[in-house]
Amino acid sequence: MEKVISIAGSDSTGGAGIEADLKTFQEYGVFGFATIASIVTMDPQAGWSHEVTAMEPALVEKQLISAFAGDPMDALKTGMLGNEDNIVQAAKMIQQQQVKNVVIDPVIACKGTAEILQPKSVDAIITHLLPLADVVTPNLVEAGILSGLGDLTSVEAMKQAAEKIHQLGAKYVVIKGGHRLPGAKAIDLVYDGESFLLLESGKIATDFNHGAGCTFSAAIAAGLAKGKPVVESVRLAKAFVTAAIKEGVVINPYVGHVWHGAYTHAQVRMNEEAPQ
Repeated sequence: MEKVISIAGSDSTGGAGIEADLKTFQEYGVFGFATIASIVTMDPQAGWSHEVTAMEPALVEKQLISAFAGDPMDALKTGMLGNEDNIVQAAKMIQQQQVKNVVIDPVIACKGTAEILQPKSVDAIITHLLPLADVVTPNLVEAGILSGLGDLTSVEAMKQAAEKIHQLGAKYVVIKGGHRLPGAKAIDLVYDGESFLLLESGKIATDFNHGAGCTFSAAIAAGLAKGKPVVESVRLAKAFVTAAIKEGVVINPYVGHVWHGAYTHAQVRMNEEAPQ
């Protein structure tokens, strides 16, 4: 069985971060490993405000050593790393282990908060992780920050940002237009340094999209681990996360999550196969 590791933040509500990644890996039929780099908590007494607590770099390193003690990983993805030291720690292990199929989800801010990582952390992503990325998956806000172009409000602006991010070292740049891009379509842009590919689907009128970005990048990593080419992995990941958003579920009064089993109809399948 193919092995994939996520180095990311933990979301105790189960919708995003490492929890989303491991669920996605399971649905793809790959074996998921995890290194927790940060913990994201939400306060129901304060309007569901978010707080990001970074793990100590030494503990991140110990987790990575444990995870990589066996056979080589078939793919790796990063998410919310929390601080500059953890970003450097992740990059160090990627280089030491010569990991193939590296997907960098440059998580700079969480849904539900305007808190952006410190400039040094953003610089560390650019300096240490983007040159190692086979695929980088920023959303519009993250792509605007990484490219230095600010707010991206059109496909043309996404193309300009993709070119600049590609110059920073990533082999493939996948910018997620999502709900932020004006219009009726959810448009993702794929750029390989030579040509642009637009992947379009209808926008889904729902607020139950918590974890969509993490799920998307995890699905790309799992597809690459299974031996699929980058563009095919991205196409499948878009179909996977679109289904997950369509069948999103209410978790509590504050947030709705994507359903990671939607694409494979996990809930229906298990009901049908239950012994009588």
